Amino acid sequence: MIKLGTVGTGWITEAFIEAAKLSGKLNLTAVYSRTDEKAKELAHKYHAAHYFSNLEEMAKSTEIEAVYIASPNSVHFEQTITFLKHKKHVICEKPIFSNPAELEIAYRTAEENGVYLFEAIRNIHTPNFHILKEKIGLAGNLRSAMLPYIQYSSRYDAFLRGENPNIFTSTFSGGALVDLGVYPLYLAIGLFGEPKSIAYTPVILSSGVDGSGTLLLEYQDFVCTILCSKISHSVMPCEIHGEKGTFVLEDAAPISEIKFIDSHTKESEILSVPQEEQNMVYECINIAEIIETRDDSQYEKLKEMSKIVLRVTEEARKQNNIVFGVER
Repeated sequence: MIKLGTVGTGWITEAFIEAAKLSGKLNLTAVYSRTDEKAKELAHKYHAAHYFSNLEEMAKSTEIEAVYIASPNSVHFEQTITFLKHKKHVICEKPIFSNPAELEIAYRTAEENGVYLFEAIRNIHTPNFHILKEKIGLAGNLRSAMLPYIQYSSRYDAFLRGENPNIFTSTFSGGALVDLGVYPLYLAIGLFGEPKSIAYTPVILSSGVDGSGTLLLEYQDFVCTILCSKISHSVMPCEIHGEKGTFVLEDAAPISEIKFIDSHTKESEILSVPQEEQNMVYECINIAEIIETRDDSQYEKLKEMSKIVLRVTEEARKQNNIVFGVER
């Protein structure tokens, strides 16, 4: 089993720890928090033998082979580079970095040190994503797609009270598109590839980042529309429309149900399979297997997807003068 360390103490870190354990391929050996107290508390809860409040010391530790990073977006790059230089594989929570320039430097650093760098994105690793990709031809010529991820954030209440939650500030590289929007964007890139062009129309908050927005991805014969929001809520499913039929997805992540509706007979068929409730387990398994087998072919595919996603989000921000603190 790969010896795993984690950076961050939020719910997403705990979810990843649980998924790692379920995978049977990652063994939690160390955790990090900015304070000894929080680090010790998390280590005790999940039976990690080591805890740190100094990142450099953690990176030097021989008790870690790979690290999962789930800190504020703006510090992903600096923390990732620290671990890569100490020859640790890095699994960095989405959005992996603030811009493509950071990503290129990090990939180069990983290669120089003989380790891998992954973006943690759960939906493209699930069995149902692979089923959808395999069956996409059933729809015939694709003509449109609508991929929403609209989920009201409790942290927006704090923002409205005058506070500055990380995800709603440019200082910490926040905003709806780089947070929730990454899920449907990965779904689109994974299914359709890189778009010919993109256009983004956001709702800009007083903090300078997008609270919601509509992203148009133009392909050869169709347009994919991505709706993302952290300031409203929707129960609208995802749909992919072709001349022969339509795919209806209950959600963009974790793709819990896929229904195909024939355009002519209007008959429907469920294509999805039951998945683990802790759906991050699939990315844990796939990433661990790439590391164990040195599967460079699969690694390069994941790298290319991360590059495309980050190019799209950067272009969307540039179109709307959304500038992150790390870019000033």
